[in-house]
Amino acid sequence: MHHKSIGFIGGGRITRIILEGWSRAGKMPADVSVSDPNAETRVKLKARFASAVVTEDNKQTAARDIVFLAVHPPAVAETAGLVKDSLKPESVVVSLAPKFTIAKLAGLLGGFNRLARVIPNAPSLIGRGFNPVAFAPGLPAGDKAELGALLTPLGEWFEVAEEKLEAYAVLTAMGPTYLWFQLQALRELAAGFGLGEAETAAALKRMVDGAAATLLESGLSPAEVMDLVPVKPLAEMEAQVSEMYRTRLSGIYQKIKP
Repeated sequence: MHHKSIGFIGGGRITRIILEGWSRAGKMPADVSVSDPNAETRVKLKARFASAVVTEDNKQTAARDIVFLAVHPPAVAETAGLVKDSLKPESVVVSLAPKFTIAKLAGLLGGFNRLARVIPNAPSLIGRGFNPVAFAPGLPAGDKAELGALLTPLGEWFEVAEEKLEAYAVLTAMGPTYLWFQLQALRELAAGFGLGEAETAAALKRMVDGAAATLLESGLSPAEVMDLVPVKPLAEMEAQVSEMYRTRLSGIYQKIKP
């Protein structure tokens, strides 16, 4: 169990994912505080994570050893300005938002530069996350190890150059949303075709994993991979969907780039 005090400024989805991941792994830190202005959010957090201190006071949460800034990009500047004077000199602030660079965050926090950025991945909830991290220049190895110990129960984490984080935001943070609704549609269809829940679950997991591995690891060209299956029920939609990916996701990337 982690021995440092942990704070989350913002009690939304990503905070719940991280707390749930720790809880399921049996690695919930002993001292966790979450602040959020929404009373309903606070009630739900306390009901699910009884050991956490839940408050509306961001400044109280900012006075922790490791502070996760878990607010949406439009709220980052205002929130940073509100809490900067409450940070302890030895704390580490971890931003979970795209767009705001370490240099920008340091400026918003009045020169505080013990910083890291993480682009979180929703499968962290079940310990299957893929969470890239960028550290502020000069952040001591011990602090990096402390954050790594918190991220390890959530799945895989790895250090990357900061300028790659927004690409990971589009690929891995938002990526599950591109697939989940399609996989759920297949799940529902399979039930109608007579497969049981366990049979469908096993088939979907193996199909998705195998399909990705074949594209990425077979040594075949993309065209050769896509020619392996002769029957393509959605073939007439492929160009439209591919263009949608290129247009929509390129637009998102441009929007979240620093």
